[in-house]
Amino acid sequence: MNTTISNNGLPLLPQAPGSPASGPAAGSGSVAGDAAASVPGSDDRVRLTDSARALQEAAKVDDQAAVDTRRVEQIRKSIADGSYQVNPAAIADKMLALDAQIAGAGKA
Repeated sequence: MNTTISNNGLPLLPQAPGSPASGPAAGSGSVAGDAAASVPGSDDRVRLTDSARALQEAAKVDDQAAVDTRRVEQIRKSIADGSYQVNPAAIADKMLALDAQIAGAGKA
C-alpha cells in the first residue's frame, strides 16, 4: 500500500541546516513537527497558574458524592407537593456575587 503526502499547494517551510532530507516526500510528513524536533536543548514544560491549580483541586471529588442525592430528593418532593419556596432576593444576590467574581471585582 502506497501513501502519498502532498502539501496541497501550500509553500514548504525551509529545512533547518543539517536536516537529513528536504522536499515534500522526505521526513515524517509534519514540517512543523520536524522543525520543533530539531531545536537543540528545547524541553517542554507546563506551568499551572494559581487559578488552574484551584480549579484542579475543586474538581477532585473526595469520599463524598458530587451530588447530595438526599437533598435532591427532598427538593423534588417539596416541589411536587407545592411547599418549595423560591427566594428571589437570595437568587439575585448570588447571581450578582457570581457576576462580580467573574468580572474580577472579587479579587483582593
